[in-house]
Amino acid sequence: MSRKLGLVILGLILCLYTGCAINPITGQEELMFYPEQKDIAIGRKFFPEVEKQMGGRIADESLQNYIDSVGQRIARVSHRPDLEYHFAALEHKSINALALPGGYVFLTKGMLQNLTTEAQLAGILAHEVVHVVARDTMAALSRQQTIDVLLIAAATQDTPATAMRAAALTRLFLELSYSREDEQQADLAGLDYMVQAGYNPHGMIETMQMLQNQQEIRPIEFFSTHPSPENRIEYLTEKIQKEYPTVAGLKTTTEQFRTAILEGGWKLKNQK
Repeated sequence: MSRKLGLVILGLILCLYTGCAINPITGQEELMFYPEQKDIAIGRKFFPEVEKQMGGRIADESLQNYIDSVGQRIARVSHRPDLEYHFAALEHKSINALALPGGYVFLTKGMLQNLTTEAQLAGILAHEVVHVVARDTMAALSRQQTIDVLLIAAATQDTPATAMRAAALTRLFLELSYSREDEQQADLAGLDYMVQAGYNPHGMIETMQMLQNQQEIRPIEFFSTHPSPENRIEYLTEKIQKEYPTVAGLKTTTEQFRTAILEGGWKLKNQK
């Protein structure tokens, strides 16, 4: 008990001297070493390096525009529609998705190749948008790697020395793991975003089932950075049954999805 009390007191002291932020989804205060206005600067600084390390963007503008249109539909109903969001598909063969602070969301070619409906795509993007809205990346760094937050802050300055360490610091974002609480929040709030944007929430469950099936074949990258609670599908199903029992009329798939993803020219090029 005394240890818990000590941690609470330490947290209060840290909030006093470094600051706390309100999570717009939960309404609760969270320890945050980094001011919110810097999130966009950090995302803008590091997104080119993320794209570079993940093989670059898939060279298909119609595909990119389609994914961005789905992402923007999600972003407009989020708790932070005022942010400028950017959605992109990268060439990396891993099955993964990630978000940078400030509104930058990416998913990989490996992920796209395993999706079958627009609702599934919306579920992945909604999950990552919640991480952006809740500032989970910076919160995780504030909790676990405070010295790295300082290094990232320094790296946002345009000097030769900081430019040289940008590639190494980018690995922090690519390898950062979220807590189970962050993941559950991203799932449940992301489910709400999907429905508000007009998508069938079962798409998220289908995606989770696909990810679990892939994990049984071999460990996949998504679960290395997104810890998967054993009851993930269970609590998503429970929420749908309780809050969204009627899903008639909500989107599952469209001709656009078939054209852009299932039959897209980018896939044909990669099969040659």
